[in-house]
Amino acid sequence: MESKEIVLKPVVSEKSYSLANESNKYVFFVDSGINKIEVKQAVEKKYKVKVIGVNITVRPGKRIRDWKSNKSFRKGDKRKAVVTLKKGDKIDEFLNIK
Repeated sequence: MESKEIVLKPVVSEKSYSLANESNKYVFFVDSGINKIEVKQAVEKKYKVKVIGVNITVRPGKRIRDWKSNKSFRKGDKRKAVVTLKKGDKIDEFLNIK
């Protein structure tokens, strides 16, 4: 089996910060070829925490219009992974990003 380079990009928004503070859930953007098990292993390895669950959603790309040629296109889709941690675990780097 090939080893993949899994890139976790924290989502910086008010909603993601409130999820992190209230219910111990952290939101990351992940690449399209990665499944829940790989996300769980990557978060546990990188941040040294225990992951309880992972939910992945697809955020569709926005439609943009080229006014010169009158054609419309759609940007690429983004996948968000919402990671639930064990009670008592925290990701300090996530809360310090500005």
